[in-house]
Amino acid sequence: MALTDIAIAKIKDMILAGTLRPGDRLPKEADLAERLGLSRSSLREAVKALALIRVLDVRQGDGTYVTSLSPALLLDAVAFVVDFHPDAGVLQFFEVRRILEPAAAALAAQRMTDVEELRRLVDALDGLEDLDAVVANDLEFHRRIAAGAGNDVLCSLIDALSGPTVRARTWRGRTQADAIGRTRQQHRAILDAIAAGEPELARSWATVHVAEIEEWLRRTV
Repeated sequence: MALTDIAIAKIKDMILAGTLRPGDRLPKEADLAERLGLSRSSLREAVKALALIRVLDVRQGDGTYVTSLSPALLLDAVAFVVDFHPDAGVLQFFEVRRILEPAAAALAAQRMTDVEELRRLVDALDGLEDLDAVVANDLEFHRRIAAGAGNDVLCSLIDALSGPTVRARTWRGRTQADAIGRTRQQHRAILDAIAAGEPELARSWATVHVAEIEEWLRRTV
């Protein structure tokens, strides 16, 4: 194992053991390197790597801190990486969406106490014709449902995976007859199921919604 990887593993172990907690400042570089039995250069490279994935926050002139370690922060790196995924693999993202988003809709039907923002988005979609505005509304609708599921990890994963599907959603809107109309209909059905507190109905409509786009894309490519 490379020395930098060993250094990363040792810092990770300190965090997992609770020796370093979210918000804690790391000891001075020389002290920490001696404590962990590492060279300062290996420790420095490990800190850089952990800062890139938002585990550590290097503050110039102040020190290095453990971040909040929140799912939204840590999974932000996933969103960065998936942007490099080739367009040919976008079907894989829709397959994952078909697994995650119905689960989020079902949880939202059980846990959301205020659906007014969802209702506002659905009502606004009825008057939209500009495709970019429709896609933006669609993204926000699904983001709100994921947030309403009350699971930060699930919400962050759905948000991270939505980026590669934007182009396909736009393409479908331009080429498939009544794509926008079907989106309106299905969003309202999902909303109604969530508002009624019907998790399995919400799950079913969300599955139909995502699977229909996936199936269109599968036929098209």
